[in-house]
Amino acid sequence: MSKGLYSWGRYPHIPQNAHTCSWQREAPDQLKQAIGDHGSTLAYGNGRSYGDSCLAASDHVLHMRSLDRFIQTNWETGTIRVEAGITLAQILAVAIPRGWFLPVTPGTQFATVGGAIANDVHGKNHHLRGTFGNYVSRFGLLRHEQQFLTCSPTENQNLFAATIGGLGLTGVISWAQLQLMPIQASQINSTVVRFANLGEFFALSAELDHQHEYSVAWIDCLAKGPDIGRGVFIVGDHARYGSLEVGQRNKLSVPLTPPLSLIKNLSLRMFNTLYWHAHPDRRTQQRSAYEPFFYPLDRIQHWNRIYGPKGFQQYQCVIPDANAEAAMHELLGAIADSGQGSFLAVLKRCGDIASPGLLSFPMPGTSLALDFPQNNNLVELLFPRLDAIVRAAGGRLYPAKDAHMSGSDFRQAYPAWEQLEALRDPFLMSRFWKRVTL
Repeated sequence: MSKGLYSWGRYPHIPQNAHTCSWQREAPDQLKQAIGDHGSTLAYGNGRSYGDSCLAASDHVLHMRSLDRFIQTNWETGTIRVEAGITLAQILAVAIPRGWFLPVTPGTQFATVGGAIANDVHGKNHHLRGTFGNYVSRFGLLRHEQQFLTCSPTENQNLFAATIGGLGLTGVISWAQLQLMPIQASQINSTVVRFANLGEFFALSAELDHQHEYSVAWIDCLAKGPDIGRGVFIVGDHARYGSLEVGQRNKLSVPLTPPLSLIKNLSLRMFNTLYWHAHPDRRTQQRSAYEPFFYPLDRIQHWNRIYGPKGFQQYQCVIPDANAEAAMHELLGAIADSGQGSFLAVLKRCGDIASPGLLSFPMPGTSLALDFPQNNNLVELLFPRLDAIVRAAGGRLYPAKDAHMSGSDFRQAYPAWEQLEALRDPFLMSRFWKRVTL
């Protein structure tokens, strides 16, 4: 057993004791022992969940990262079967040279497949492809005192639906079968243009989203007045010609955690202004490798350390279409008034493709995500104000990124939580689930 696993946001700062599982055949005994010794446990992948959804209520987790093998591949059809601890980066390293790519990928390639299923992650192409769970055809699930179960749309259907987006509570995912999508090159052709306000974002989104595979916008979260919501709009597609190269960029690293957060209001305001002006005011075509397009922060290893010992919280919400523009204007106004935020604030539209999972986060609407250095004002002042706006607009927060959501807000936004609770393995419990349901 080893210590020192945390969530990516380092808030709450609660170390997890890791019980390493290196082989699938070891998993039943590891699960039984952890439950016998500590009452409950939770599967833990590569620690890319931001809040407390990856933290066990007992603070003892099954560390699944060593289960990172390919089990079976068919490069004619792009169907692969992999262990749950494998990362998306490991899959891409093998799949790209063979002309295949993940149909859905979040903003980091260092999430595990088990984590991607448990959080039903989404990406810049939700409007066309839906969530990660739409491309999972089967998976293996281990529950306490049961044999390994195979779950699919036709086998153990209830557990299949509950596990996708089920936050690791229905059982330990041991393997998964995924469908990849074909590509002709690993480069991305994109169109970039800056916009002056929130209204221009929605106009660009309405015009361009359906024409391109990927769509996302960076937002200046501190802009005020007529500039509220200004940012940089980016759409992209896989190139039709080029090489099938795997990313080999040199990685930078934050070697240690500074005593104080390096994200300061003045530097943030200066960066946002310079970044906005640095982008073209006319639509400009660009071509890039896939890594900087999908995973800009992955180049900086341990970037979460820049927020200091207190860590950070990410606030990610989605607002339904009918209320999206007005609510986003109100949210961004409140954030700008607070003078807090992050360099990387992301605004994007979500589509109407239904997820097979019970508790999937996206809905037809608009999603906003940004990071805040942890401080008392977040929970006491800013987050309650933002939560009230989201609540009134019929929106919801993302459990994979959350460390503060109230139980009443969660239960209202995710009415299927009771179905998940009925199917939860009673010996699997996270700090998040305990916080919002008990």
